[in-house]
Amino acid sequence: MENKMTIAIIEDVADIREALAGFLAQSPEITSVRTFPSMELFFKAMSEEPAPPDVILSDIGLPGMNGIEGIKMIGKNYPGTDVIMLTVFSDSDKIFNSLCAGATGYLLKGTPFPDVLKAIKLIHNGGSYMSPSIARKVINYFVPEKKFISDQLTVKEKEIIEGLTEGLSYKLIAAKLEISIDTVRFHIKNIYRKLHVNSKAEVISKAFKGEL
Repeated sequence: MENKMTIAIIEDVADIREALAGFLAQSPEITSVRTFPSMELFFKAMSEEPAPPDVILSDIGLPGMNGIEGIKMIGKNYPGTDVIMLTVFSDSDKIFNSLCAGATGYLLKGTPFPDVLKAIKLIHNGGSYMSPSIARKVINYFVPEKKFISDQLTVKEKEIIEGLTEGLSYKLIAAKLEISIDTVRFHIKNIYRKLHVNSKAEVISKAFKGEL
């Protein structure tokens, strides 16, 4: 048996709203698609309906109440409804504010309609979905900073850090690498700046913790 569902689209750009609604209405799994140009009109309509939609597609940059504030109210009033953001915003703040507010999906406008339908089906069945570029931002957010720090360090800086972890003094590091003590100090200064630390001990600590 097909998993039937009802959809609502909250989007202030009429062309996008109606084109997407027309496409989704053709899917046999979707029994109805309602469209609204604002959160206010959506909530007004829902106050007169016996049940909310199963899945909502919402923009963030809406007139009046924005999409993120709307998600919070939807989650409070209709906890069984999934919300997918469909927006032009790809900055991290908007993404994480939406996810924290309760969005279960995040798609960029311009996503092909078949992919939007795929996301709706997946989310309705208990999964989650994000545009690939958005998913990359989310993953990168949780990747430890060390993966980027290592790329910032020069070969010589890495060699100096290795010397520090071996307990060598600046003088011994200079001798080992055949450079002057002043050059060691120059690299140490750059290492501190790149690692956002202020002491040799902090550098060694990061190295031992595998944070480089």
